[in-house]
Amino acid sequence: MKVVLLAGGFGTRISEESHLKPKPMIEIGEKPILWHIMKYYSQFGFHEFIICLGYKQYLVKEFFADYFLHTADVTFDLANNQMEVHNNYAEPWKVTLVDTGLNTMTGGRVRRIRPFVKEDSFMLTYGDGVADINLHELEKFHRSHGKIATLTSVNVGQRFGVLDIHNGGQVRAFREKENMDGALINGGFMVMNPGIFDYLEGDDTVLEKEPFRKLARDGEMMAFFHSGFWKCMDTQRDKQQLEELWQSGRAPWKIW
Repeated sequence: MKVVLLAGGFGTRISEESHLKPKPMIEIGEKPILWHIMKYYSQFGFHEFIICLGYKQYLVKEFFADYFLHTADVTFDLANNQMEVHNNYAEPWKVTLVDTGLNTMTGGRVRRIRPFVKEDSFMLTYGDGVADINLHELEKFHRSHGKIATLTSVNVGQRFGVLDIHNGGQVRAFREKENMDGALINGGFMVMNPGIFDYLEGDDTVLEKEPFRKLARDGEMMAFFHSGFWKCMDTQRDKQQLEELWQSGRAPWKIW
């Protein structure tokens, strides 16, 4: 099963870095978060990737074109115009990079990669989120129900303290946030049957709006509940938290 990664957006909420590079290329532990996501999928045997590109796509293409330069020791013999790559571990990946348009919406990007997945089911996720989801169980769940779409639901807690307010405005209690104060959301890590393409009309289609609403109305969407770690790098604060986890050796998604 191929893995489709959405990596073409502008990343405006983390503009401190995304004005220089696509958000999926922002680094955690000196490697793009896109690389972290691919490494995670690869540990479950998913080695074939289709990456939907748009904003500053050349940076993603250059990263993979020069992959050895980013991951190995290299000797340059300038006099003889030669390069020797040392300890050149190669990932078992096949990576297809697709220009899906600068201003194309998420549904439009998925629609554009149809020739590359053909009539097969495929994994689909965003290029800015990591988790410790059991992808084998996700695939098994998707195959078991026979619906078009499976998304992974995660619980996102509140960021601020929680108030218990009595009638009239009196604060009766204050406590720190808990995960259960949040709500279930789509955390990405989706699986799609080719029937999804019937719900995608054009480049302006936002996958998470009318297509998902129609799938739900048609009874063609299921949720795989994940109660473990999940984190989306939406802001600079999120990036710092992910970096701290990585540097501490406690990154839940690092299973390699």
